[in-house]
Amino acid sequence: MYKDGGLWIGMTKNEAKDHICIIPRMANRHGLIAGATGTGKTVTLKVLAESFSDLGVPVFLADVKGDLASMCCPGTDSEDMQKRIVKFGLDGFTYTAYPTCIWDVLQEGGHPLRTTISDMGPMLLASLLELNDTQSDILSIIFRIADDNQMLLLDLKDLRHMLEFVGRNLQEYTLTYGNITKQSLGAISRSLVALEQQGGDKFFGEPALDIRDWMRTDNIGRGFINVLHCARLINSPKLYATFMLWMMSELFEELPELGDPDKPKIVFFFDEAHLLFDNASKPLLQKIEQVVKLIRSKGVGIYFVTQSPKDLPDEVLSQLGNRVQHALRAYTPSDQKAVRAACQSFRSNPAFSTEEVITQLGVGEALISFLDEEGRPSMVEECKVLPPQSRMGSITDMERQACLLSDGMGSKYDTPVDRESAYEILQRRFDEEAEQARLEEEEKQRAKEEAERQKAEEKARREEEKLRKEMEREAKERQKQLEKEERERQKKYASVEKGLNTMMNTFGREAGKAIFRGLFGNRRR
Repeated sequence: MYKDGGLWIGMTKNEAKDHICIIPRMANRHGLIAGATGTGKTVTLKVLAESFSDLGVPVFLADVKGDLASMCCPGTDSEDMQKRIVKFGLDGFTYTAYPTCIWDVLQEGGHPLRTTISDMGPMLLASLLELNDTQSDILSIIFRIADDNQMLLLDLKDLRHMLEFVGRNLQEYTLTYGNITKQSLGAISRSLVALEQQGGDKFFGEPALDIRDWMRTDNIGRGFINVLHCARLINSPKLYATFMLWMMSELFEELPELGDPDKPKIVFFFDEAHLLFDNASKPLLQKIEQVVKLIRSKGVGIYFVTQSPKDLPDEVLSQLGNRVQHALRAYTPSDQKAVRAACQSFRSNPAFSTEEVITQLGVGEALISFLDEEGRPSMVEECKVLPPQSRMGSITDMERQACLLSDGMGSKYDTPVDRESAYEILQRRFDEEAEQARLEEEEKQRAKEEAERQKAEEKARREEEKLRKEMEREAKERQKQLEKEERERQKKYASVEKGLNTMMNTFGREAGKAIFRGLFGNRRR
């Protein structure tokens, strides 16, 4: 609730019943909402978000449990609410619906929330894909090759084709950009498959989010509350954490320097904040710490929501000036150590023992310390948090659809766009290479067929020549055989003739000696 120039969050439990407010000029000094499960963190988050909206400051928050989208609906009256209204002295308290825009990375319960591969960059993408140092370096080379060839990486199919393209031209790019191994390219490809199975392919594409669309106000000047529907996304903690980190880096890169504005430009609430830092590499942690330190000068307030302050790195925790600490439980030695650490982070109040109170707080009660006018932490106060003006609980599908239709973002983001990018460029190149390979293969086939034809003709010519020589040989052999037979015939004829001549000679001699007698027996001469 915005009242008397401050964001009224709660009231002290002491006799004075002082109002506990965040000074708008100090709201971009970041904050922490911590506490065990069921102690009232969600109510505190809603009250803060409503107060910033009343101030005209847009808000982003993650709806992990599905009970924050109901800020688009006015609260419902009840006996318990009436008692709280009277107890806080909330004169003129009204149940109010706030201007709400619902988004969803998985495109199920809100407007599609997308970014491009190029916009996310290699560092966050490597973290999302859980790549090792070598694979991360090669992913950076892939981005560099795409940039040098003026090829946009918009979605996962662009990156997948880029990996294939580099793999086909491995020797060329290794000489230019450094060693690239097929094993690392294969590992990145496998990680992309795993990311798709988590629904990460829906996160990448166009139209990409224009961060200015989150910085809107309604017709009476209230800031829009942008709700990320992530009841299912939270089941993919790496994707959820990477998205949140990308949003933080996007704000840091896109927003101009403002110095110390009178109020924040936008406020981010990062629920389940421990997921942002779990298993993050050292370079990534350094980037996060740097952004948290510097982004306040761009008018951005970041409020981390988690169970215990120890979930955050000390370098980040030291930047959080506005703190709301709900009850912590101290069942184990580790819990007791966390309680002591949380209490030591507050400026002590001599009126009570912080360490005793922190374990005895009821639901909706908290230890609160906000920055004063000089930017100094105020003494910690034991407080009761105000009730929210919007509805508690979830919304119906019909109410969700009504909210989506009325926020003015559907016409811009609901229909995907697939413009020319690395996929189309490389697909044409692959097709041209395939066509060239086909033509070369056809030319090789024709050359092979021509060679085989010439070989067959040569073989036929040799066979014909061989046959001709064989026929000539057979003709010569037949000629020789005929000549031989002729010689034998002549020889035989000569032998017969000789025998016949001998016989005739003998016959002639004998005939000369014969006596021929005439008809009547007379001797003839």
